[in-house]
Amino acid sequence: MSEQTRSTLELHDIQRGVLSPRPTPYAATYILFRIDDREQGRELMRRASAVVTSAADTVSPLGETWVSIALTYHGLRALGVPQESLDTFAWEFRQGMAARAAALGDVGESGPEHWEAPLGTSGVHVVLVALAPDSARLEAAVDRARPAYEALPGVTAVWRQNCHALPTETEPFGYRDGISHPAVEGSGTAGSNPLETPLKAGEFVLGYRDELGGIQSTRPEVLGRNGSYVVFRKLHQRVALFRQYLRDNSTGPEDEELLAAKIMGRWRGGAPLALSPLRDDPALGADRTRNNTFLYERDDPTGFITPCGCHIRRGNPRDASVAGEPRLHRMIRRGTAYGPPLPEGVLEDDGADRGLMFTFVGAHLGRQFEFVQSQWMNDGVFFGAGDARDPVVGAADGSGDFTIPRRPVRRRLVGLPRFVVTRGGEYCFMPGLTALRRLGELTG
Repeated sequence: MSEQTRSTLELHDIQRGVLSPRPTPYAATYILFRIDDREQGRELMRRASAVVTSAADTVSPLGETWVSIALTYHGLRALGVPQESLDTFAWEFRQGMAARAAALGDVGESGPEHWEAPLGTSGVHVVLVALAPDSARLEAAVDRARPAYEALPGVTAVWRQNCHALPTETEPFGYRDGISHPAVEGSGTAGSNPLETPLKAGEFVLGYRDELGGIQSTRPEVLGRNGSYVVFRKLHQRVALFRQYLRDNSTGPEDEELLAAKIMGRWRGGAPLALSPLRDDPALGADRTRNNTFLYERDDPTGFITPCGCHIRRGNPRDASVAGEPRLHRMIRRGTAYGPPLPEGVLEDDGADRGLMFTFVGAHLGRQFEFVQSQWMNDGVFFGAGDARDPVVGAADGSGDFTIPRRPVRRRLVGLPRFVVTRGGEYCFMPGLTALRRLGELTG
């Protein structure tokens, strides 16, 4: 295959769920399946290939509505993919998320032994994701996909999670979410930070050159080309506990909001501390042309404005001086809320399950998702903070701390509890449309 072909993204063969930004607001659902009959599983792939929309299909009659299909390692095995082909997929993918729990910080109450069944087991084979601007169109999308798996008794739906994104674009803790996105060369979609150079397509899609000049591929090549690794995680958020911690460690409402901003790196309205260090600016937070246009090293190397250990600086250090090269660990990250919101001002847990369905998309499970999770979220060595963990999503045990640089005396929070508990998840592969058809054509 020529270098010219390798450098041109084949959008018509890439599932839309890989690169396309999501509408606002939207509703989504995740449906998991188990394949008990190989031939019927292959028939599911054939039917799914006719339902899934491509990244080139941005002006279809369905508008901002689409369906995506991904498979676990056990799912590819259930379809009869030869072992010599399976062995060419990423080793983290072959192990599965449950086996990687310790490295990810999924221990204690977040451990796989506490996950919702059947998440993390060999009984999850296929993940169908449907997304639409509202619940009515979501159900229409699910209905459109339903013939792909109905009348196949050898394919069983085993789990479903409905999600939603509010018009305010906020997640359960109350922060505007989904602000930062990398630019991918050839995708036709701009990144959210004009100061960031677009990343090579091979960082996110197999079959193309990445930032190191390598090309991730499988044998046969068609099986992996135009596909991506996808991580799905159900994360329960302890909203009442988070609010109570902020209240207990602040001197009043204004200080509480400042503390919340220092922990996240943004005000709840989405304005970054880097551009609005003293107060929230909702207009800035809602402005997609400005709310992510900033760097750290140039303006705030020591973290007096945006603490080095806050959530968004850990997740993307940008140009900051840290151990390693941040561009090699960039991710396409998407989060969709589930469960009812906790009413404003409530500090007592009402027992409802609420949180975020987290999705990672990329070509390098190890140096993207797993590196960020283990080295940046659950450690602080990369910026000189020892074993300090992320104050929002870190695997806290009640003994952690968070330091806010301040003159003349720094501010230090102690006794950080675990605000986010993992309820389960899967490592998946989202094939290109050609690969989906090939999976349906397997024999033997």
